[in-house]
Amino acid sequence: MRNRLFITLLLILSVLQVKAQRDFKPELYVGIGGGPLLSTVDFAPQKVFQDMHLGYYGGVAAKYIAQEHMGIVAEVNFAQRGWKEKFRDNPDFAYMRTLNYVEIPFMTHVYAGKKNMRFIFNVGPQIGVLLSDNASMSEALVGNLGDATDKNQYLSIDSLTRFDYGLAGGFGLELKTKAGDFDLEGRYYYGLADLFPNRRSDYFARSAHRIFEAKLTYYIKMK
Repeated sequence: MRNRLFITLLLILSVLQVKAQRDFKPELYVGIGGGPLLSTVDFAPQKVFQDMHLGYYGGVAAKYIAQEHMGIVAEVNFAQRGWKEKFRDNPDFAYMRTLNYVEIPFMTHVYAGKKNMRFIFNVGPQIGVLLSDNASMSEALVGNLGDATDKNQYLSIDSLTRFDYGLAGGFGLELKTKAGDFDLEGRYYYGLADLFPNRRSDYFARSAHRIFEAKLTYYIKMK
């Protein structure tokens, strides 16, 4: 079901980009940007209670306005995702894991509004590759982990799925100035791939990323 949704969105975005207006002069922008992100992992069937994991992401971006009010945005970002567990029954337990990704979103860009200030909307697929991780665990949890039966989320990075894909979308404002364009945007990423193996014999049936992001991007017009 999730794969069908992903393929359907790709087809819709392709159709939208084909319908370009012949009399509009295309515009190309390049830029850099970044911001904070709050992430969790949607575990099932085991419920892993979590607080939001705070990380940061940023990288380079390109924006191509193919027709009036519509274009595409592509980015390459380094992102710190992960999760932070919340132990209700034992305050001495603590665990946080940071997962470092390279992400490549490719989104349809829609804008509306005045010449120097516009509302923007971005939506499209995103892929990612897991590069490395970093975990911290309290001594109390380390001592208890040997007898724990619900320790599947502590598997090493070698057991994790390195390739990730999903859908990204966001709203924001664009401010156009003589020094360049500033895009301020809030995004949500809905992961469709599972972080942990999900074969019938594996423990987790679902372990997908859920991420809230804020991003400020500075663009310079190239043509």
